[in-house]
Amino acid sequence: MWKGKTRGGASGYLFFIYMIRYLGVKAAYGFLTLIVLYFIPFAPKATKSIWQYSRRILKRNRMRSVGLLLTNYYRLGQILIDKVAIGNGMVGKYHFKFNHYQEFLNILDGDQGVIMIGAHVGNWEIGTPFFNDYSKKMNVVMYDAEHQKIKEILKKNGRQQPYKIIPVNEDNLAHIFKITEALDNKEYVCFQGDRYLNADKLLTCTFMGQEASFPIGPFLLATRMKVPVVFYFAMREAKQTYHFHFIPAESVARSKEKRAEQLLLEQYVNALEKIIGQYPEQWFNYYPFWKSPE
Repeated sequence: MWKGKTRGGASGYLFFIYMIRYLGVKAAYGFLTLIVLYFIPFAPKATKSIWQYSRRILKRNRMRSVGLLLTNYYRLGQILIDKVAIGNGMVGKYHFKFNHYQEFLNILDGDQGVIMIGAHVGNWEIGTPFFNDYSKKMNVVMYDAEHQKIKEILKKNGRQQPYKIIPVNEDNLAHIFKITEALDNKEYVCFQGDRYLNADKLLTCTFMGQEASFPIGPFLLATRMKVPVVFYFAMREAKQTYHFHFIPAESVARSKEKRAEQLLLEQYVNALEKIIGQYPEQWFNYYPFWKSPE
């Protein structure tokens, strides 16, 4: 289970913000080599989780697993740098490709609220400049610890996020009312569907050949509110290119065998498996994600 904390402090992010501003994106990429070599021994839990992901889930040998570990940390660093660079007006340095973009916009332009479900792969925030006025109607659901860290970074950097945040706390249900209100107002609510804090509110599914647990919330809300659902991933490719994947979910209804939220989860897992198959090095869940074998 994820512990509700994301690696990296505000000071680390600010260091890269100033490096990008004064030395450029390429210099920041170059500095990443030292960061990667630091993280492998000094982030043992994260290193262990990616090693197990490579060996047990991807079935790679030791040599290829070392390569994946190095590439994974380096790609994470690149993505954080890109997020800062684009947020500071350097969007012209990047290239972008889209799958089903017009279909996605047609859904956003509909007469209902929309639920978007992503994952901790790629760089979902990189799409903010392309949402333009749509971003004013976006509500990103995130755990309060992550929310506070982002607020601290933005405050020190003198910036504001273009979307609204709905913070989640384990000890109250205020976020449920805010989510419902946003959907009733025909706004968009964005979840990450691959992390949970409450071990009592889960769905399980076979994912990448192994049993894994997912938060029930996004999938239950989507089926109860009966609003359109889009799975969204923004993946980094070569030459500072991002490829956006928008995958509209099919409508689901409870069957004799499975609840509607379980059927929606299976659609999500199918989409996520295809993305990871294309970009295995961009899996950024640094904890034991899959259930341990008996």
